Amino acid sequence: MQIPVHEFSKECPCGHKHAVDVRDIRIGRGVLSAIPSLVKEGGFRSPLVICDENTYAAAGGQVCSLLDGCPFIRLRPDGLHADEHAVEQVLRALPAGIDLLVAVGSGTVHDITRYCANERGLPFFSVPTAASVDGFVSTVAAMTWHGFKKSFIAIAPLYVVADSVIFSKAPARLTAAGIGDLLGKYTAIADWRIAHAVTGEYLCDRICAMELEAIRTVCENLDAIRAGDAEASEQLMYGLLLSGLAMQMIGNSRPASGSEHHMSHLWEMEVINPHTGAYHGEKVGVGLLYAAAAYHQVRSRILEGTLSLKDYSGLETALFEETFGKRGMCEEVLRENTPDPLAAIPPEKLRECLPQIADILGEIPEPEALRSLLARAGAPLSLTDIGLTEDIRPLTLRLSPYVRSRLTLMRLMKCFDLDMNSL
Repeated sequence: MQIPVHEFSKECPCGHKHAVDVRDIRIGRGVLSAIPSLVKEGGFRSPLVICDENTYAAAGGQVCSLLDGCPFIRLRPDGLHADEHAVEQVLRALPAGIDLLVAVGSGTVHDITRYCANERGLPFFSVPTAASVDGFVSTVAAMTWHGFKKSFIAIAPLYVVADSVIFSKAPARLTAAGIGDLLGKYTAIADWRIAHAVTGEYLCDRICAMELEAIRTVCENLDAIRAGDAEASEQLMYGLLLSGLAMQMIGNSRPASGSEHHMSHLWEMEVINPHTGAYHGEKVGVGLLYAAAAYHQVRSRILEGTLSLKDYSGLETALFEETFGKRGMCEEVLRENTPDPLAAIPPEKLRECLPQIADILGEIPEPEALRSLLARAGAPLSLTDIGLTEDIRPLTLRLSPYVRSRLTLMRLMKCFDLDMNSL
């Protein structure tokens, strides 16, 4: 499967000409063998592979052999995170004269590589070893920087070479995490559409339609994907890469990240919970279930005519100090939320949009349907399943919208007369 990336950079019905930095994406059996020719065509002479011990065994060693025994940096997988410590380790180990980095791994290895590539002004190739995240072709590096979850401007890979012989055999838990990450687009897209309705924020319907179609295809092939069927697994990888391309086309993570991701980011910041070893997509899947449950309750209240608005009281600075403050992140959160996305929304505009919001929310599958899909994928279904406790759910719903300066329905709910403990 070769994704025609040039098609995505043509004039779009939305009126924009989207920019796509990736030159080519190849998904299929045995495509790893194309790497030497791609390196040669690019004029690169001194590539270096970045991987961890597990991904070296899965594909890194093979890539090094294909590239005439090129050097590599092999990270320890235990406790490996995309953070300042891993970045420092890689930058210190980079030898002089390297002109290309090759990321061989899943999300963490890719975020570390793209950050270091951007820092050193180097291009990089992507070799996914698991269909576990949608960030392979992202232009941002999702990092935990001194405890705070941040997105740094970085670079996209020049090429993606995803060998289904390799990624279809990845640990089932990684594949399930990829499914959770992809299903999270249901609420992310709803949040984007709602923001467009309320504020006029730019929206590309073509991108929304492409992502939803990819999700539907994955759902149709869910059992075969879980069984490790290579062709079915290619559909999951395609959907994840398409989500990453959508972020490139827009220039930010709006098409792929909404309230479900903000919950995941909050848990990763460990301000209301202890550390959890859950994968990104596992946390996103749980966040999706909680967001969808809250969103469908809002929809029901709108349709019943029982949802009332309240005066917006501004940023919850006392809550920031109580939670983020104990980790020294209060000022960072205040900067992230200045200006406040809710401050400029007139109540009458929000009230006028309620019927349209209900229509948009109606396109999100019911929570039980989402729960069934995640269960079939073998993914976690609750906070308990990812090593946390259910008692943080109300505070998660209340606090997570502040992790990003982005308008979501979860953030708009601060203008609704709702009891967060009942959602």
